[in-house]
Parts: sequence; C-alpha cells; structure tokens
Amino acid sequence: MRDPVEPPQTPWDFDLSTVADGEDLVALGGDLRPGTVLAAYRSGVFPMGVGEHGSRPLGWWSPDPRGVLLRGGVHASRSLRKAMRGFEMRADTAFREVVEACADPSREGGWITPEIVDAYAELHALGWAHSIETWQDGELVGGLYGLAIGGLFAGESMFHRARDASKAAVVALADTVFADGDPRRIVDVQWATDHLRSLGVVTVSRQAYLARLQDALRLPPPPFVLPRRPG
Repeated sequence: MRDPVEPPQTPWDFDLSTVADGEDLVALGGDLRPGTVLAAYRSGVFPMGVGEHGSRPLGWWSPDPRGVLLRGGVHASRSLRKAMRGFEMRADTAFREVVEACADPSREGGWITPEIVDAYAELHALGWAHSIETWQDGELVGGLYGLAIGGLFAGESMFHRARDASKAAVVALADTVFADGDPRRIVDVQWATDHLRSLGVVTVSRQAYLARLQDALRLPPPPFVLPRRPG
C-alpha cells in the first residue's frame, strides 16, 4: 500500500479567522500547485474559478453552510440498491476519464477547466486524488472524483451517462469511506443541492465543519483508494 507523496509546501496562507459568516468566496488568486491545493483543503477551502465556465481569476471557497455526508447518513432506496447490482463499481481505473467527463463543456453550470483537470491529475499521480467509477458492460457510465486527505474525502464533481450511475458512485463512496464505522470521517460535497440532499447530504455551519475537519485529518485515509485496481 503506497502512501500519498507530500509535495512542497505552499507560500499561501488560508486563514479563515477573519471571514464573515455566510461568505462563501474567501480569496482570489494563487496557484494550483499540489501543495497549495492540499493546504487549502486542510484549511476548509477549495479552488474554483470565478470567471465564465470556471475560468480565472482563481477563487478559493469555503461555503457557509457546508454540505456534508456523515456516517450512516446515506439514503439508498431499494430501487437504487437494485440498480447497483447491474453496475460494476471500481476505484482509480479511469481517473482522468472521470474528471474529463465531469468537465464536459456541454454540461450546464460547468466550471472544470483544463487547468483544473491537469491539477487534479497531478494530485492523482501523487496518490491524493481518486475516482469512484460506475461501469456497465465494459463502459464507463458514471462516477465521481475528489481528494482523500486523512479521514476527509472532498468530493469535487460527478457525472452519469446511465440512470442512477452517479448515485451509485455516491453510495459506493459512502460504503467505503465509512466502512470502519469511525464517526469522525466525513465526505465534503461543498454545497448541498437538492439531488445530494436526496442521497442524505446535510448542511453544517462553517465552524462546525472546521471542527469536524480537524478530527478527520488525524485519521488514516480510507483503504478503498489503495492499492489501485488495474484498468
């Protein structure tokens, strides 16, 4: 089992102590080097461009309230569990393909730029970024990607090309992240959409999220991400 490679530290500081409650956008600028991105997530912050379709300037966000999935919180209907029997769930066999599918420019509200794709591909190569994939008849039909840092899984985006394929990825993610039953583990989904709420996502204040985050970061990463399954 290979441990993630710690990159050089960033010169940027992600101090949230002076950020007003309810303010989601906390900074502009900076870079997407691995050390910067990891420092941001460890501070409760994530990158997303504020220009058209996620273009620069680069924004750093810490939503208040924050959407999270907690142990025992996932809602998987009987029909969804039945649908999952027709899928093959994999981890890390098609990471870049998952990110590029999430970045499809034809998707409404798209924000994932080529710069973001490359940045997370580099984090994947270092062992930090991972994909949960839904396959059917040998084809990639859905999935999600994000970062595993200690007991935090920070979900970034998901997609589907078959009914329930993205929901299946969320359920598979929860089943693996929370497999050890430790209540300190947390799945961050940034903002709680109606779709995610239907799967069990709830909201917590920024301060509550930051407190949970510090507990989660002390844990080892969930084992499902390593070793990688062959493609």
